[in-house]
Amino acid sequence: MTQRLYIDVHIVQTVPPANLNRDDQGNPKEAVYGGVRRSRVSSQAWKRATRRHFDLQAPEQDRATRTRRITNELTTRICRDTDLNREAAAPIAEALLAQLGLSQGKKAGDTAYLLFYGNAQLDAVAALVTDRAADLATLDDKALTEAVKELPVAKTFQTGHPVGVALFGRMVADIPKLNVDAAVQVAHALSTHETQLEFDYFTAVDDQNEKDETGAGMIGTIGFNSATLYRFATIGFAQLTANLDGDTEAALDAVDRFVDSFALSVPTGYQNSFAHRTRPSLIALVVRTDQPVNLVSAFEEPVAAEAGIQAASARRLAEEHITATQVWGDTPLYQAASHTFTTREPRTKDTVETLTQAFGEPVTFADLRTTLRTRISATLGEQA
Repeated sequence: MTQRLYIDVHIVQTVPPANLNRDDQGNPKEAVYGGVRRSRVSSQAWKRATRRHFDLQAPEQDRATRTRRITNELTTRICRDTDLNREAAAPIAEALLAQLGLSQGKKAGDTAYLLFYGNAQLDAVAALVTDRAADLATLDDKALTEAVKELPVAKTFQTGHPVGVALFGRMVADIPKLNVDAAVQVAHALSTHETQLEFDYFTAVDDQNEKDETGAGMIGTIGFNSATLYRFATIGFAQLTANLDGDTEAALDAVDRFVDSFALSVPTGYQNSFAHRTRPSLIALVVRTDQPVNLVSAFEEPVAAEAGIQAASARRLAEEHITATQVWGDTPLYQAASHTFTTREPRTKDTVETLTQAFGEPVTFADLRTTLRTRISATLGEQA
């Protein structure tokens, strides 16, 4: 397999008034780029939305969990698989996890930081003691620690990673053996144009007001903005395959699931107040053998608001891809796009032509995913 195979995902997506990702003041996150203020959605927010989206499509045992309450989760599994109650199972769970050297949190049973693991991995740890749980429950703390110290608890967390851990990795600063190098990098989503922070002043009326009562039962404000966002992520296929124990088919499945979920997921901040879920107007996939290439430089000069921003942003992105390819001479291994623009509208005709020049004739999103898998598989076959 090639050591240099990267799948770049470029997305242009417009969202209405929204507050997808709040800062410490409760307002939408922002950044200055190209000398003007832009709307920003952090990479962490969109990675979580992506992970939750593909977890919902997977069986429970194939999902990943990120929590401080891993001791509680392991206790639940031991109780489920044995006749022990929680009081008897909890010391066994604590003794097993003590092998990892996890720092303890302020609350009893919690770790000091979130641990990202696969549900199947924790099931496997519970299975290590299922047949002898009743005997272990009779031991004191010292004897219990001695009885389980040779069990391969750490090894269980080092293999069999779910898609979430394989893609996004795991960082445990004081326990390097638990670290998993991420196969995915996600950029902060950035508006292609200048944005202004606005505020929604709202009131809530008390439904039980007496006839002579006036005024609101509650008054408040919510910060928001609206934006056409450029979103970028890249997958290192070699690292992903390594994280999945060398299983190429599992890696191909993971790439497909990531593209699907990254494209269709949206952070949920204030979603009940703004109903902001939209779908991208452009998704472009580029497979490279040199390095990932973020095309945000297309928007260093902010797109001007004339007759809309969406089409102009997509055209800018395509032009930047064409220019970068011509200047650097690094023709991608594969490139394709799915978009919503049409030549039937005069204002988008130029955009369609430029997108076709950059990425080829547009295809449906389903075909985009299928052809991506086919092209990667063919490349791997050629290098076998």
